[in-house]
Amino acid sequence: MIVVDVETTGVEARLCSLLSVGAVEFENPKNQFYEECYAFPGAHIEKEALEISGFTKEQIADRNKKSDEEILKVFLEWMKTCQEWTLAGQNPSFDRSFLEETAHRYHINFSIAHRTVDLHSIAYERFLKIGKEIPRKNNHSALNLNAILESVGLPTRGKSHNALEDAKLEAEALSRLLFGKGLLPDYRGFPIPTVKLS
Repeated sequence: MIVVDVETTGVEARLCSLLSVGAVEFENPKNQFYEECYAFPGAHIEKEALEISGFTKEQIADRNKKSDEEILKVFLEWMKTCQEWTLAGQNPSFDRSFLEETAHRYHINFSIAHRTVDLHSIAYERFLKIGKEIPRKNNHSALNLNAILESVGLPTRGKSHNALEDAKLEAEALSRLLFGKGLLPDYRGFPIPTVKLS
């Protein structure tokens, strides 16, 4: 699996631009990917999206960075070093939709399958299995990444997000949920809670 996370200028893949892509090969977690790009000309930019990603308007206009087309091509090349190309992460359909829309924008062959492994679904099932209450907001699951990280003994993210750091946290949480053990040396100092979710 490839645990992937993207930062973008907003939530609509057709209108908004990639800003960064971070990924970890789950079976070989030393194999990691991170690239940033400038927003494509005319991309819709949501203020809240920039607050979440921590990018400034100047940073997303920096033409010294690669374009979104270039980082997608580099990511697809890196992906070939991975043994399995199934995307995973917290809401991976969002990340996949941005990668796919970027490929369509530049007529790049996109060979990533629609099937993904969703960390939220796995955590939801584990919460139900052990009788732990699922947080809700507006009658929907509010089991966001920070809630999942807390449940498996990992530090929560700060106000701004980084695609690689989030991909690493998601990969670590996935390993703790699926196998009851850690994946990355970065998180050895964070013990897995006694009440295991696996």
